[in-house]
Amino acid sequence: MNAVVKQEAVRPDTLSAPEVARWRQDFPILQQTVHGKPLVYLDNAATTQKPLAVIEAEARYYREYNANVHRGVHTLSQRATDAFEAARDTVRRFINAARREEIVFVRGTTEAINLVATSFGQRLRRGDEILITEMEHHSNIVPWQLLCERSGATLRVAPIDDAGELRLDEFARLLGPATRLVAVTQLSNALGTVNPVRQLIELAHAAGAVVLVDGAQAVAHLPVDVQALGSDFYAFSGHKLYGPTGIGVLYGKAALLESMPPYQGGGDMIRQVTFTRTTYNDLPYKFEAGTPNIAGVIGLGAAIDYVNTVGLPAIAAHEQALLDYATAEAAQIPGLRLIGTARDKASILAFTLEGVHPHDVGTILDLEGVAVRAGHHCAMPVMAHFGVPATARASFALYNTAEDVATLLRAIRKAREVFG
Repeated sequence: MNAVVKQEAVRPDTLSAPEVARWRQDFPILQQTVHGKPLVYLDNAATTQKPLAVIEAEARYYREYNANVHRGVHTLSQRATDAFEAARDTVRRFINAARREEIVFVRGTTEAINLVATSFGQRLRRGDEILITEMEHHSNIVPWQLLCERSGATLRVAPIDDAGELRLDEFARLLGPATRLVAVTQLSNALGTVNPVRQLIELAHAAGAVVLVDGAQAVAHLPVDVQALGSDFYAFSGHKLYGPTGIGVLYGKAALLESMPPYQGGGDMIRQVTFTRTTYNDLPYKFEAGTPNIAGVIGLGAAIDYVNTVGLPAIAAHEQALLDYATAEAAQIPGLRLIGTARDKASILAFTLEGVHPHDVGTILDLEGVAVRAGHHCAMPVMAHFGVPATARASFALYNTAEDVATLLRAIRKAREVFG
């Protein structure tokens, strides 16, 4: 049994008040009941709730200066452009990119990865290799499979062990002169495993490979410095970072982005168009065709400002205390199997309950007001590794409390009683 599981179940009451109580007041959706019970929202790995600051930032755009960005000479367009580009600067600082031109706005992590697979991927040929890991989300598997079908490249997969940790020896062994690209998650959405991405990047670069990091789960829980990591590409979504849906970020090193062809054609990504030739816009606009999700970008900037105000170190410490408490207590429930017991993990408690399908667990928990995710979590290879069709997954955020965890545990025990 993992050392994390063996620890004493110390309820982190000191972290539940007064700071968290103040944080919770910023999230109006939490002030409701479900089936007559106070809502306990533990589906944060799927999407986080939004603070008033984000909701109001989007509403203010539509209410006060709704206009298209860039090239507009009228006042509303200039205000919208200023707010849009200010959010780009906020993102740059948040992940410590060297240049604002390295921040490309996309619909989410999925589109960011597909952009790299489609654009950077044009340089791959038969005999080249792409290396991913067994714990990847489908969004970091399928685009590479499609690229391999187009290019003739080969997809390699580094395995995980039964704790849900990446086999570093196998990862290193699979790297070689044919490896052109490595794509790896920083924090597994299905297991909570935190990968040593800086080490992985160093190994990949030593082999001459370019690295994309899927940071969809990580950015809300871990400080991210893309320059310190050395990542060539870094992708994340706004909706898992207390921001709006339909907005995300692709960070790419400027030299790489400059060398890549456009992902889509249309407005704003051009400099000049004739029927015989088109020249493309500068970075990052070369990759931002069409009218962007302006309100979403502004909301994302507000979300990052909110997270910075609370402080990622405080968020991380609070969530880790909740995870430690939940892990230790859940391990004492008869018939409960933890899926993912890595030594370094964050925010996610995935489990199965003997004799009870995870969907039934999720249904019983919902009747108790507890929202968790039940299914394969877009990580079917992970489920196959552990020999289960699905798991129930509770995932923590800054507004969750020790009482939320206690309610979850009571609901799990009730599910066990209901199903005998």
